[in-house]
Amino acid sequence: MDLKEIRKKIDVIDNEILKLFVERMETVKDVAKYKKENNIPTLNSQRERDIICRVTEGMNDEMAAYTKSLYSILFEVSRSYQNHVNAGYSVTAEKIKNACLPAETLFPKTAVVACQGIEGSNSQIACDKLFDRPKIMYLSSFDSVFTAVDKGLCKYGILPIENSLHGSVVGVYDLMKKYSFHIVRSVKVKIDHMLLANIGTDLNDIKEIYSHEQALAQCSEFLNNLKNVKIIPCENTAVAAKMVLESGRKDVAAISSKSCAELYNLRILKDNIQNSANNYTRFICITKDLEIYPGANKISVMFSLPHRPGSLYEMISKFSVLGVNLTKLESRPIPGRDFEFIFYVDFEASVYSHEIQQLIASLDESPDFFAFLGNYSEI
Repeated sequence: MDLKEIRKKIDVIDNEILKLFVERMETVKDVAKYKKENNIPTLNSQRERDIICRVTEGMNDEMAAYTKSLYSILFEVSRSYQNHVNAGYSVTAEKIKNACLPAETLFPKTAVVACQGIEGSNSQIACDKLFDRPKIMYLSSFDSVFTAVDKGLCKYGILPIENSLHGSVVGVYDLMKKYSFHIVRSVKVKIDHMLLANIGTDLNDIKEIYSHEQALAQCSEFLNNLKNVKIIPCENTAVAAKMVLESGRKDVAAISSKSCAELYNLRILKDNIQNSANNYTRFICITKDLEIYPGANKISVMFSLPHRPGSLYEMISKFSVLGVNLTKLESRPIPGRDFEFIFYVDFEASVYSHEIQQLIASLDESPDFFAFLGNYSEI
């Protein structure tokens, strides 16, 4: 047979598979109704294992592996359909519904906002992009920002979450499990790093360089070419610039921004020293109470999974079935537990979608930890 004839044969087989698939899903609906009436959980791992053993019996290892993969997808589709049929009340879904603001609601122009660092920090720059007239509380650490929001000392907090060159800000991710919070907006800020020093300082004079560890990593290629220079991490790039000014020394420098050069009257010894010109940091705006503004198109959640083979695949397949695009998947170890992780997922969707509401309800019903962090837009 030529290729055209082979494809015709496949089309005939596909038509038969489709008829059987529809028939199977109709039967799955009956299973879903029975489970709901008898308060039986959707997932039955033993039943799924038994089916895979039955259908792969007598197959060679290669074909058995492909069959197991096929049926794993089929099980997930079936479970998703059962959840759809039995979709009911969910505390999280109800909370989300109540948090959706009217179509005419605008994001506030002014508020009390907590930022890590001091005047001139990138968090302050992100804050100014999100709010027209923010009243900024400057705090010394990411933990302090979470605490201020949690205790109601301010309405919002600004935190860096990831950088296009150096990846996730793990300190922020590690704090997420500790606090109850929600994301209401995010913003990307272009980061251009400069080497700043006091007036009269020459590049060859530099013996020490201060900056935040993320900035140091983003400028690693430049720093690796320097000799006999001590690198000193500090809490913030703006703090680094202020330290240089207050030292009065002509042998120290800071990796910071152009705005900090102007703010602290420092000389730019070298500009754009980051490893790539395409250097952006994404910041999130958090608040204690869930708020969903019109136009929100990104959702963030976090969850834990049982420590067994296939658990992450099963979770991701829930999104795949709905054609949802995952834009971020981050894992962080759970302190005190061996090989157990908290997963953070960003995906493109809106809670106004009925399918997404059902997805969140099904995740919320899981016996493992699940938290809906927010549905928001990014600027």
